[in-house]
Amino acid sequence: MGHPFLIFPKLFEAVGLGHFAHSNLHVIYSWVAMAILILLGLAGARAVKLIPGGTQNFLEALVSGLEEFMVEITGEEGRWLFPVAATVFLYVLTCNLMGLFPGFFPPTANINTTVSCALVVFCMTHYIGIKYHGAKYYKHFIGPMLPLIILFLPIEIISHLARVLSLSFRLFGNLMGHELVLMILFFLAGAFFAPLPIMALGVLVAGVQAFVFFMLSIMYFAGAMEHAH
Repeated sequence: MGHPFLIFPKLFEAVGLGHFAHSNLHVIYSWVAMAILILLGLAGARAVKLIPGGTQNFLEALVSGLEEFMVEITGEEGRWLFPVAATVFLYVLTCNLMGLFPGFFPPTANINTTVSCALVVFCMTHYIGIKYHGAKYYKHFIGPMLPLIILFLPIEIISHLARVLSLSFRLFGNLMGHELVLMILFFLAGAFFAPLPIMALGVLVAGVQAFVFFMLSIMYFAGAMEHAH
């Protein structure tokens, strides 16, 4: 989907794993996204200089900008959460951008990928709540008085589960829609240049969706840290 020809399924077909590749495109291209990030990190750290340049300069600007934005929301106390939040952002961004290249499929256009990312954020949020507030974290779910548990508990459960749905379907819907538009244009136009305006818009969509996922994640983290009552 998206592009008529996908590179890596063809490679898997060559070794007799074509059925697995076509049934699990999101898994194959998730591996590709991870490999890209690992290679990019190695390239940036290979020759660290006091005055950065090239890949190091780009990565330092990106990471420092994300970190400053996160600290503004969570405060200095939340700085330790940055590796998790930044990893999710970079992974989602890479997956989104992959769909703009012929022969590649964006894993985030599959609901399984977006749900897995949302579950990481969901689990981390409650880990933070328990870490900061211990057993008292449960009070967040039952309200200020025990008799109100009948009202508060269902609302809180639905609210937290809705976060997973919101993170998952927002990202999935936008990427899936973009891929469908690209696919239609490829088949109707029969040329690479016809979908270029949509692909240019796709760069913006990819960046915005990754940043929204990152921003909502750190807001959930900050909320878990603050629930002291």
